[in-house]
Amino acid sequence: MLQGKTVVITGATSGIGAVAARRLAEQGARMVIVARDRHRADETLRTLRAANPAAMHTAFYADLSCLREMKRVATEIAAAEPKIHVLMNNAGLIAASNEQTEDGLELMFATNHLSYYVLTQLLLERLRAAGDARIVSTASQAHRRATLDFDRLQSQKGMAGYGTTKLCNILFTRELALRIAGTGVTANCLHPGFVATRFGDNTRGTMRAGLAVAKRFFALSPEEGAKTMVYLASSADVAGRSGGYYDRCAPAEPSREARNDADAKRLWELSAKIAGIAG
Repeated sequence: MLQGKTVVITGATSGIGAVAARRLAEQGARMVIVARDRHRADETLRTLRAANPAAMHTAFYADLSCLREMKRVATEIAAAEPKIHVLMNNAGLIAASNEQTEDGLELMFATNHLSYYVLTQLLLERLRAAGDARIVSTASQAHRRATLDFDRLQSQKGMAGYGTTKLCNILFTRELALRIAGTGVTANCLHPGFVATRFGDNTRGTMRAGLAVAKRFFALSPEEGAKTMVYLASSADVAGRSGGYYDRCAPAEPSREARNDADAKRLWELSAKIAGIAG
């Protein structure tokens, strides 16, 4: 299905993103990765070229916690790519403390949610130009422990804050699907499972130790964790389906909070105001 098609993916230099990028390249896709670390990006590109030597895989560089960087890299990609067949919003992190970005935003909110909004909005015309395109966003079952308190949206830390951003991912997908209905572009999100990746390695103390133990004894492999991402990006089974949340390559029902259409609309409007990008 992806032979000769262009896939843009964030968070592709490690973990499930790296596996998904390789699997999609093996299906014939030309991969466009967004990375922060040039060394890891070079390694990823070598892997992609080995998987699909016929395609001109490429990398763009940005810190996706920074609004000006989100906008710059999206503008650069849009200028270079007349058509995008799949956009995979996958970059994410967890922070043990409440860290602020240069924009005064909470780090997880900026990276895990707002970058999804900004890149999607600025690349949407290129997705529409493809005629039959997909937007795939990585959420998490961690959303089930979260509620959306707009007065405290950026004041949480650790797993509580992470869960809130993953709830945002599902609400974003829900509202996006409504707004792009009839354009030929679909939007879905997923839970990859708890996966043994570099996730959480930036944390310290008890959180880092707890995550390390959980990864060792309970986590899926990155190969397993990437399956639903690859499925949503490439399978004919989901052609034309939009607004869904998937787990283990099957539709799943998210929490009641994640099905709140009023919150989805309000989050969209807030994101547009913060980013300065209406849509």
